[in-house]
Amino acid sequence: MEEKGVEIPTLNAFEIRNFFFKDSEQKNSLHPPSNFFYISRIENFKDSMKFPLLPHRKTVFDFEFITHGSTARSKGLDNYALGENTFFFLPAYQISTHEKMSEDSKGFYCHFELDLLQHSLGHRAIVQEFSFLNFASNPMLVVPQENLQDILNILFRIEKEFLNNHKGKFEVIKMNLLCLFVELKRFAEPDLIQHKNAALRITQQYKNALIQFIYEKTLVSEYADLLSISPNHLQKCVKSITGKSAHTLLDEMVLLESKVLLKQSTLSISDIAFKIGKQDPSDFARFFKNKTGFTPTEYRGLV
Repeated sequence: MEEKGVEIPTLNAFEIRNFFFKDSEQKNSLHPPSNFFYISRIENFKDSMKFPLLPHRKTVFDFEFITHGSTARSKGLDNYALGENTFFFLPAYQISTHEKMSEDSKGFYCHFELDLLQHSLGHRAIVQEFSFLNFASNPMLVVPQENLQDILNILFRIEKEFLNNHKGKFEVIKMNLLCLFVELKRFAEPDLIQHKNAALRITQQYKNALIQFIYEKTLVSEYADLLSISPNHLQKCVKSITGKSAHTLLDEMVLLESKVLLKQSTLSISDIAFKIGKQDPSDFARFFKNKTGFTPTEYRGLV
């Protein structure tokens, strides 16, 4: 019998800990979670994280700032390697994985609700003002060495306020968070050229559609119809931006969902094959083995 509603999990702030950590004692030692706002040092919890983190979504926005070491994350279907003095921003409800983090990694992790800032600018204005919060923008931002201490001072202040329990601390956090974003805006890549690039816009729309409709649409032509363009035009746009075919991106999204279903559900291999549009389990097995080097059964058994 097919299991219902199994897909890439969407986690609120209280569910993040169970998903991220293998050590319940470590979870309990951290500051209590909050949907509204949370900040912590990476070095305080990284050793208890379950790498690689499986694909997931969060209901909150988050960012990591790596001050030492390195880490690898994804946003949607794109992978990013983060080095020192680098921010990575992830909008709410965007798919992400977290492949690894070096043993010497240090820095900050923070998540927040946009409601924390809405009285200042409003949701739409915030995302427009700070491009790195946008669903489709480049999530990475490198801080020049000469500006590093200024950025760290703001983060230290935010952390100090969060750990205090005085009345009105979130007002102070809000103003410092806005100050941080204004400072970082200077180092963000401008999106003006990107917005004028039709091929880039169509490719991003295609990626977003894959995330949303992967269980419903199994052909590139169906996504082209959804975007009101010809399959050939979609292929040309995707190829020019990513160097990959539209079909390759479709396969990557199918593979991502397959990994989630194998690791985070009790569905049979046959049910998973059917769910992702591979009617014949043997076709699914060949597809999965070709992409990963493992059969679905072997992958499910990996620790």
